[in-house]
Amino acid sequence: MKINHLSQPVSMTDAQEKEWKKEKTIDLTKKVIIYSVLIGFAFMTVFPLVWMLLSSLKSPSELLAVPFTLFPKEFQWSNFSRALELAPFGLYMMNSLVTSIAIVLLQAGFSCMLAYGLTHIKFKGRSFIFNSLLISYMLPTAVTYVPSYIILARLNLLDTLTGIVVSNAASVFSVFLLWQAFRTIPGELIEAARMEGASDWSILWKIVAPLRKSTIFIMSLISFIQMYNNYLWPSLVARSQENYLVTVGLRQFYTSQGSFSNNLPAIMAANVITILPLFIIFLIFQKWLIKGIGDTGIKG
Repeated sequence: MKINHLSQPVSMTDAQEKEWKKEKTIDLTKKVIIYSVLIGFAFMTVFPLVWMLLSSLKSPSELLAVPFTLFPKEFQWSNFSRALELAPFGLYMMNSLVTSIAIVLLQAGFSCMLAYGLTHIKFKGRSFIFNSLLISYMLPTAVTYVPSYIILARLNLLDTLTGIVVSNAASVFSVFLLWQAFRTIPGELIEAARMEGASDWSILWKIVAPLRKSTIFIMSLISFIQMYNNYLWPSLVARSQENYLVTVGLRQFYTSQGSFSNNLPAIMAANVITILPLFIIFLIFQKWLIKGIGDTGIKG
């Protein structure tokens, strides 16, 4: 008789007891292996952040000392003020926050309208538009850089924060994510609202969007993090320091400091400063973010 539970029965034969102990040992071994692997991956993920934080509090000689020491002998809090003196990271962070919030608002609005049209409005060519969006999503992002750059140049939006916002105002990922959410809303509900005289605009913002506000919120969070961390495209568009985003400002700070070894603690401090907004967002919305990543099957 095979025993599939771990709780020991009240009475059993010697053979059953041996089988029960064997299954319990196998189950315990599996758990130990799984948790060990998870702890190992968690350590590899978290350790660079811990090392960066502790390195920002060391002196240059202590940071490069051999043998390596993880914790500083004396906390050098002056590295943070020094980093802020060497580069305007406050301006960089403000630029990133403003552009990211503006992009998220535009993407949410456009994505909601397009996803609603593709799911609840019947028109000729709907399948063609949807398939075209999916095909464009499969293309490498770098393929769009040249035509996008030319368009911004003709619109006289190069080296402006407006250019960065406009060029990221639409997102195929956001459209597809909301398309999946909107298509689960019963068509009978939409038809009933139309029979009551409601326009598609009213149905979208008074019925559909409120019903799927959790998905819209998760999409906005993911989009904000992506835009705040975006580097390559903003580095091509922004040329002057007053228009640098935090990612471009970090790269400029990294390459402009003369003696790398003497300024390494300040560079680490600058990294810590720039990730603070994302860290705060994660602490506040971690349940929503983890739920969204699990529900949408997003891979890093």
